[in-house]
Amino acid sequence: MTMPASKIENAAAFPPDASDSVARDSRLTRSRILVFVTVFLSVLLAANWFVCATWNHFMALAAMPVWEIILPGLTLAFIAVTFLGRRYASFGLRLVYRISAVWLGVLNFSFFAACAAWVVSAAAMWLPFHLEPKVIAETLFGAAMLVSLYGLMNANRLRVTRITVHLPNLPAAWQGRPVALVTDLHLGSVRGARFARRVVARLQSLQPDAVFISGDLFDGPEAHPDALVEPWKKLSVPAGIFYVTGNHEEFADRANLLAAVRHTGIRVLNNELVDVHGLQIVGVHDRETADPRQFRRLLQQAELDGRRASILLAHQPASLAIPAEAGVSLQLSGHTHGGQIWPWTWVAARVHGRFTHGLNRFGTLQVYTSSGAGTWGIPMRVGTKSEIVLIRLEPARL
Repeated sequence: MTMPASKIENAAAFPPDASDSVARDSRLTRSRILVFVTVFLSVLLAANWFVCATWNHFMALAAMPVWEIILPGLTLAFIAVTFLGRRYASFGLRLVYRISAVWLGVLNFSFFAACAAWVVSAAAMWLPFHLEPKVIAETLFGAAMLVSLYGLMNANRLRVTRITVHLPNLPAAWQGRPVALVTDLHLGSVRGARFARRVVARLQSLQPDAVFISGDLFDGPEAHPDALVEPWKKLSVPAGIFYVTGNHEEFADRANLLAAVRHTGIRVLNNELVDVHGLQIVGVHDRETADPRQFRRLLQQAELDGRRASILLAHQPASLAIPAEAGVSLQLSGHTHGGQIWPWTWVAARVHGRFTHGLNRFGTLQVYTSSGAGTWGIPMRVGTKSEIVLIRLEPARL
């Protein structure tokens, strides 16, 4: 199959006063990032203090150990290299980012180990036998380290999730055909071109008829995005590879990232619809889906035919009433990571409900949310999996 020309070429992404609107959005984004970083860093430093204080107490350490300096330092380093990595690329920055990101994962589980240590210590007073505080701390913090190690290995294991989706009025050319959904690779400081090669190799072995990338291909504005996506040039699928941005591509001007993606031969869907052998494929970038009025207008401009099968690429499983009203058959999303690690799996479920992961319905609209192939920040997965989703398309059952 060959990909025909777009039905709507470069549908307008912004109203006539686009420059003022973008400037306001940019200032608002910077303000939100500053607030987020301040709160995030305060919480992390408090957690560092609590973990270190708990360990010192239970191990009966009087002097200030060196880790009370090193561990908060790693936390500060993570914030610093996160921003530096968006402008500069070097082995040193990547190394510091990876070490500090791993520490944040260990800190997550160590924090709950520290909480449990105080609870167990208090409960131990009622036991008929004596529990040494040192044994309590060593056991619980040791368990935290084991869970962290498992999380690292689990995140590195890329699985294939196979599902069948039944679409009303699916064209005969697509019946029984496989398509692949890949989201949230987060190529950048932790996972780079080597990880992209792994993903491409797995896709080649699966031989899908089309590949859909629903955002966060990058971890943010990178100094050398072309090198990160170079492996995608080797992937060829019959109906094409389609891409829209996620929120991590929207932290700054996305033009550089989109240009790098286009150079690989991937089709960037700039808020538009393409018709591929009777199947309507629509893509709306994450920045535009964040504005419900703009999201609705772009779908209207695409002249989507609700009587025909369609697939929408939108990074976040949000504002689902809008594509449902437009008559979209299937939305493919990512963003949530399924929560990535416990207990954030619970938080993600509270925020996104049943649309956190898997195939679900919103009226006549079907939504598949992938937990993603990569990770953001902490390179661990506990309670979730890294996945490529292979979707077999079938006509709706009568």
